[in-house]
Order: sequence, then structure tokens, then C-alpha cells
Amino acid sequence: MSKEIERIVNPIVKWYQKEEKNLPWKKDKEPYHIWISEIMLQQTRIEAVKKYYIRFIKRLPNIEALANISEEELLKLWEGLGYYSRARNLKKAAIKIQTDYEGNIPETYQELLKLPGIGEYTAGAIASISFQEKVPAVDGNVLRVISRVLASYEDVLLAETKKKITNLLKNIMPEEAGDFNEGLMELGEKICIPTGKPLCQQCPIQSCCKAYEQDIMEKIPVRVKKSARKIEIKTVFILQYENKVAVKKREKKGLLADLYEFPNVEGKIEESEIPCILEQWNLSFKELIRKKKAKHVFTHIEWQMIAYEIEVKNVNTQFIWTTQKQRETIYPLPTAFKKLYDISNNP
Repeated sequence: MSKEIERIVNPIVKWYQKEEKNLPWKKDKEPYHIWISEIMLQQTRIEAVKKYYIRFIKRLPNIEALANISEEELLKLWEGLGYYSRARNLKKAAIKIQTDYEGNIPETYQELLKLPGIGEYTAGAIASISFQEKVPAVDGNVLRVISRVLASYEDVLLAETKKKITNLLKNIMPEEAGDFNEGLMELGEKICIPTGKPLCQQCPIQSCCKAYEQDIMEKIPVRVKKSARKIEIKTVFILQYENKVAVKKREKKGLLADLYEFPNVEGKIEESEIPCILEQWNLSFKELIRKKKAKHVFTHIEWQMIAYEIEVKNVNTQFIWTTQKQRETIYPLPTAFKKLYDISNNP
């Protein structure tokens, strides 16, 4: 099978070298830039990442700056990208690089794997793109492309499927390892697309693709459906007092750990129950300004939220009473709560 799939190598490398995107992190092969971009691109679209990447590199241009930034400022920089453990692991890895590697990102796949937050894919991407080590970088795009090339009906969500494809690619890695890996990824993003009909007429490896030959492109890859997400109902309170809005810090562990949120309770609270809830927080109800509904989907959980914008007669000390500028620049609010932000950004 290695000999058969080896036919894709040269066409992909040549196609990528011709089609390479003009993206901020592709201007050089600097490992720090590749690392940051690859972590950001996990779970996030390229277009969405651009502005975050530029802002991040401007504020944190090197390992030392990343190692020394406060976690709160780091999370504020990351606000909106989600999966905040990625940002925390960046800082942990930067500290380890400072202490164990004299401030230099490790140059080999095996050493990169020792850093917090760097798995097989990211290690493969950095090692191949920055250091031309002949190791694969297998993400969802690559799994889809190779599954179609092989006309494979194996479930790409299974670890053993990823392992098989990774081992297969290890045997055909060319000298231009970085270009080959990036070419596979970009082919999956632009041509061998995940939804809708793939653009096979534009594909540089059409002649090598068994799925195209058998006209089964849209049946592959196979993904066995996961169990349904857990639904959680939340009532969120946008509490206002004299042009300030209440926020509080979440727990140090669990979902969205250490970020900030608007006060909220589990379950659906009716309007008539609002004064009672506020009383438990030592607050006095003045006026209900408006009500809004929103939902936010995490990997395994879906939040269905009801939000009440309320003016209160007093403040308490268990919440932080913030101005709009403070919420924009200091306190990192997850996207789940920022969906309710438009009804709280007037103060």
C-alpha cells in the first residue's frame, strides 16, 4: 500500500508550493510562529484565527514574553477562541522551554511531545515545517484526504484508524516534509472538503484517488456518530448598577475554568422569581430591562440560556462591578457569555 500511496507525494508538494497561502504565520518557518498558529487553528477556522494571531504575536513576540505574561492577561488575549486550556498550556510550555531548553523550542518530534499541550499532530507540524523532520502531521483534513485516496470505510474517529494512516504516511515522507504535510492539510481544506461535493476536478491527486474512481467521495470518510450532547439550562443575570455590570470568576477547575461570567443559576427561572434570587445575593430588585435567549454548544454539552438584564438598587461584594471598558480589556469573558454581551454593553 505504501508504494501505491507514494504516488501522491510529488503532486501534492508541487501543488502546495504553487498554491501556498499568504498567511501571517507562513511568512517564515520560525518555530514559535508555527507553534502559536497551529495551537490557534485547532478547533478554529483560518479566517477567524488571523486577527487573533496578529494581536497575540504583537503582544507576545517570543518565548520569554509568553512565559512571563499573567494568566489573566493571556486568557483575555485568547478570549473568543475557546478551548482555553490551549492558552494555559502555551504558557506552561513556554516556561518549560525557558527552564529545560535554554529558551529554544526543541527541534525534534520526540522532544516537542514532552511540552504541555503539544500532541502528535502539533509536534509533527512544527518538526516538519520548521525543521524538515520527516514526520507526518495528521489532522482531520489529512484523515479525510487519505481515507478518500484509499477508499477506506474505516471510522476516522477511532484512534487505530489515525494510527494506521500516520504509519502509512511515515513511510512516504519526502525531503520537503513540511510542504507535504501542509499540502495535505490545505488540500483537505480547499478541495477535498468536509461538507458538500469535493472539488475533484481541481485536485492534483485525482488520478490516485480510489474514492473518485469509484464515485464514492461523499460517502467517505466514515464517522460513527457520538452520543448526543448533554443539555444544560441556565438562567443568566446581567445586573446593572450606575453604569456598571456584575461579573464573577468561575471555579479553578472544570469547564471555562478561571474565566469570568455573568452571575447565573442552573435551570429556568421565571420573572416572578427574580427578586427572590437577588435577595439571596443581598441585592434589591429595581427594574427588569429586557429578556433574551441564546445557546452555546461545547463538545459534549449544550447550554441553553435565558438572560435577564436587570437594574438593581445596590451592589454587593461577592461580584465584581465592571465598566464596559474593563470587560473589554481586563476580564476574559467566554464566547458563551459574550453572546449575551450586546444586552450588557451599554454601560
